[in-house]
Amino acid sequence: MNKQIKAALFDLDGVVFHTEPQYTKFWHDECERYYPGQGFLEKTIKGTTLGQTFSMLFSGDLEKERPAVTERLNRFEQTMQFDYVEGFREFLAAIQTKGILTAIVTSSNQLKMANVYRSHSDFRNLFDAILTAEDFAESKPHPDCYLRAAARLGVQPEECVVLEDSFNGIKSGRAAGMTVVGLATTNAVSALLPLADIVVSDYHDQEMKKILQLFGAIE
Repeated sequence: MNKQIKAALFDLDGVVFHTEPQYTKFWHDECERYYPGQGFLEKTIKGTTLGQTFSMLFSGDLEKERPAVTERLNRFEQTMQFDYVEGFREFLAAIQTKGILTAIVTSSNQLKMANVYRSHSDFRNLFDAILTAEDFAESKPHPDCYLRAAARLGVQPEECVVLEDSFNGIKSGRAAGMTVVGLATTNAVSALLPLADIVVSDYHDQEMKKILQLFGAIE
């Protein structure tokens, strides 16, 4: 990782915002509604898009339930708490002072992002670009989203670092030919280690020093 790094590409949920526990509760309740007593099905859809979730859990006889699930999800997201992952804002400021470009690369749609913007009126101004589900032809783990983000910022894939918490997101960054940092905010460190270049527990982890060095943010 001695290459020059010019951009940091952030997933949203579990990387910027501490929202994953809220989604776990929502999907647990939905799975109990349609798959009573089967337990923990919500864990199988971590890091998937809504379309992927529907394909996995709401096909066949349950396909007709998709509009109702979507309506409940939209209402749920209107009341979510968008609290920053501890240490994220400080980390972001540290790399931006070194001229690192930054982008959000999320499978969330514009409807969800409108709720984010209502919670944090300055959010758009924190990043050089924000890419959502509407900007991609393919969903994670396909590399399309991260390749498009690099193109939007005018940098090469090998000049980018991806910060992800989900398996599909990490696979997407790797497939794009980028350096990938796995944050163990959603999945265990041991589960992420085989997939990412660096794995850290959070933005205060001792390993974070290596990442800041990667960006030239500390000596």
